[in-house]
Amino acid sequence: MKLNGGAALAVIALLSACTANNNEVKSASSEPAAPATAARDAFPSTYRPYPGVPTLVNNVTIFDGEGGRIERGSVLFADGKIVGVGQNVAAPAGATVIDGTGKWVTPGIIDIHSHLGGYPSPSVEAHQDGNEVTGPVRSEVWAEHSVWPQDPGFSRALVNGGVTALHVLPGSANLFGGRGVTLKNVYARTMQGMKFPGAPYTLKMACGENPKRVYGGRNQMPASRMANVAMVRQTWARAQDYRRKVEKDASTPRDLQLETLAGVLDGDILVQNHCYRADEMAIIMDVAKEFGYKVAAFHHAVESYKIADLLRENGVCSAMWADWWGFKMEAYDGIQENIPFVHNAGACTIVHSDDENGIQRLNQEAAKALANGRRAGIQIPDEIAWTWLSINPAKALGIDVQTGSLRPGKMADVVLWNGNPFSVYTRPERVWVDGALMYDANDPRRRPVSDFELGQPGEGDVK
Repeated sequence: MKLNGGAALAVIALLSACTANNNEVKSASSEPAAPATAARDAFPSTYRPYPGVPTLVNNVTIFDGEGGRIERGSVLFADGKIVGVGQNVAAPAGATVIDGTGKWVTPGIIDIHSHLGGYPSPSVEAHQDGNEVTGPVRSEVWAEHSVWPQDPGFSRALVNGGVTALHVLPGSANLFGGRGVTLKNVYARTMQGMKFPGAPYTLKMACGENPKRVYGGRNQMPASRMANVAMVRQTWARAQDYRRKVEKDASTPRDLQLETLAGVLDGDILVQNHCYRADEMAIIMDVAKEFGYKVAAFHHAVESYKIADLLRENGVCSAMWADWWGFKMEAYDGIQENIPFVHNAGACTIVHSDDENGIQRLNQEAAKALANGRRAGIQIPDEIAWTWLSINPAKALGIDVQTGSLRPGKMADVVLWNGNPFSVYTRPERVWVDGALMYDANDPRRRPVSDFELGQPGEGDVK
């Protein structure tokens, strides 16, 4: 196989950047890690930002990610951080200056529900590592241990969708599916080299049809919704007991399954709960109160519009599709106005993908929801709708202090769009992660290419 000159340069650039970035596992000479607990990572992030240069993008329309809009604005970032945002931002000496006339700047998109790396492309049986379906309670497994960093979906999400961070979850076959992991969307040879530094752990839970179908079909519990809830409650009772034992006796043998759940009870691990129906979401919020934990977000949540006031009062986010509907019974009451209705009720609103193709078009998914709301008489400004893609998912993942908006001091995760980002004709022109230019539509060497894609048709000109 022979690569053309452009593909060869891309490989060299990526390998050089990877060496400079040092997104690798720490050497054996590193200090020994402290004993792992629910709040301490046994597989810590080795993420190091790629090198960037001071950059000013000016003459653009800015959505700041928190609901603000600036016309003819400028964004300055340096040393991996946002430095200034406004209409009169001066470039320091030696900075790269980009004239963005007619273009838009936003924070990078954050996808709170992805399976990239765990269900990578191509979708073949050998790659199906996102679901441990050997039992309804599998809280001991971690999604990050299935992440394949060379999944071509990562670069496609960056290049086509402006996604700078994503949350990879286990699948939804189980009541307790395991831990999720938040990643920066950068090229790295190891999972640790992508892990978002300091991001909290999450726990994937599921209610509804999936667990009762998977395990009831094997003639085992749960086979009904009442059994779903009974097993969830019994499992939390076991976790409470384990937590008490550990508090009384530090030499209590570790139980990795219960350790994760104890971390939730301690507030260190955030619950991300697959749930469609409004009645089940209400029940799960009651269960959370019974056992003293909190649901960060319900995912898919096609009936959130029915209980938006309860979600607001309980401080629970809804991560939703724009228009997936009717593909199974619990999705049958899904409506296209779900997202704007939830937003209009004052509840935390997020647009998510759950799909390797949808993650490349989350801006368009948000645009569809925005249009559906306006047809229903709900006038939500574009800049407010962008919170569904940036600060709201950041809050639900516990990373809003670091990213999710163009606030000075935050990570410079920035996208320059070649037009209004809510238009189907608009694409990312440049994408920066931590202020490093990871993609430039005008420079073929700035397109990340996975090992898998090299040599494929259109990605290397095989001869």
